[in-house]
Amino acid sequence: MIKGLYSAVSAMVMNAVRQQTLSHNIANLQTPGFKQILETSGGFMQGQAVYTTGNLNGSPIEYVGSMGLGSQIGQEYVDFGQGAMQKTDNPLDLALEGGGFFTVQTPDGNRYTRDGRFLRDAENTLVTVDGYQVLDDAGQPIELPDGEVAVSAEGVISVNGEEVATLGIGVFADPMAELQHTEGNLFTGPDASTGEEVPRVAQGYLEMSNANPSQLMTQLVEVARSYEAAQKLVQNQDELLGKTISSLGRIG
Repeated sequence: MIKGLYSAVSAMVMNAVRQQTLSHNIANLQTPGFKQILETSGGFMQGQAVYTTGNLNGSPIEYVGSMGLGSQIGQEYVDFGQGAMQKTDNPLDLALEGGGFFTVQTPDGNRYTRDGRFLRDAENTLVTVDGYQVLDDAGQPIELPDGEVAVSAEGVISVNGEEVATLGIGVFADPMAELQHTEGNLFTGPDASTGEEVPRVAQGYLEMSNANPSQLMTQLVEVARSYEAAQKLVQNQDELLGKTISSLGRIG
């Protein structure tokens, strides 16, 4: 009975955490470069295969599996799948087709991002919407003189027809294993690229969130129903436990 209570409560906790993650993904449906966060779930105790042993009399006793102790949230990971491309015609909006990440400089060190909403700051430096400097392939901030900006598919930046820098793009063989989400649209990882893919830079476009709104809403409903079911089970277990204690008290 107590195990049943533990199982139901753990299911409530797990679904509450899943609801927070889904809500976070839904809140960023319109955030360019956002990569949805996914979670796994599992049991506190996994089932075992059937095995045979002997009792005191020498006859075999068969055990089929074991009783689990409830569920819990497993590993959290990021889905690095490509998001849809949205045309903006803003010359400083950049998107990457394929793998790869823009390299930016933050107070905590260099970070990687797929969010290509770039701006010119007061010092004519190329920065993100959060004010972080965008770095070139030499790890230096990119200075943009006044004039018309053009960015080639290879990431070469020209102003008024003169080349000024090449975007620093990090490419990773296994981003799920090599990159860790820090905050917002930023990731930390190796200082140098580990992959060989050559992504294409699209000027005047933004890569949108890769989260699917219909799928997220369906999952949110499923989580809410699972939470309600677990909550009812807790109430039932509590009532049964109360009746058991009352009955034992009368016997005593």
